[in-house]
Amino acid sequence: MSLIRLAHVSDIHFGGEHVGAVAAAAERIAAEPLDLIVASGDLTQFGECAEFDAAKRWLESLPHARVFTPWNRYRQAFGEPSAGRYTKQGLTVVSLNSARGAQPRLNWSKGQVSARQARDAAAAIRTAPQGDLKIVSCHHPLEEITGGPMTAKVWGGGAAARAFAEAGADLVLSGHIHVPFVHAFPYANGRTQSVGAGTLSVRERGCPPSFNLIEADEAEIRVIALQFTGSHFEPMRTWAVSRFQT
Repeated sequence: MSLIRLAHVSDIHFGGEHVGAVAAAAERIAAEPLDLIVASGDLTQFGECAEFDAAKRWLESLPHARVFTPWNRYRQAFGEPSAGRYTKQGLTVVSLNSARGAQPRLNWSKGQVSARQARDAAAAIRTAPQGDLKIVSCHHPLEEITGGPMTAKVWGGGAAARAFAEAGADLVLSGHIHVPFVHAFPYANGRTQSVGAGTLSVRERGCPPSFNLIEADEAEIRVIALQFTGSHFEPMRTWAVSRFQT
């Protein structure tokens, strides 16, 4: 397997975006030799048409961009926000929509993954070619992040995380809490990593605007969180984890 390189952006919140960070991120991303760009939700602040138009223009300016998960305005801009699959040599990415327009609880911004969503995504990961870097993308972290600035409280999140780990996923990409993180799910062989991207908005939660670069070869996955300095992006933290799946 040759080196796979991804950019992972999330929570841009157009309408409340950090203008300088968004411009600098586009410049940095365009300069990187990437296989794919994953945007894992919360592209707009209020869901206004103008915000979706701005998000669409920005993403279309980037090479290799794919939108995975934040219905009418979203559909008009990007198409159905449902499950999808992207494949190329050495890479399989499966997306699912963890956002809900309504839920039987007061805070509908929290996530939900149905048993069917988890089952279908796990099946797609399980049947991916051997040796592929196998990724699931959704908006909400499936399990709570210790010390995180906010909760996701995903209904069905733990069961989904277990299903993806048992299917052999390497990474589960998300956003929502506006800070980058990497931690292993405590299921299967313990090598499925939950990876969060920060925000490119002004809604900072103790962390500057940021996004992730992800590199993977046969033996290792490296996640580099890049932070905005006011003029450009530079590494803030790097995680390196074993990629070997048994």
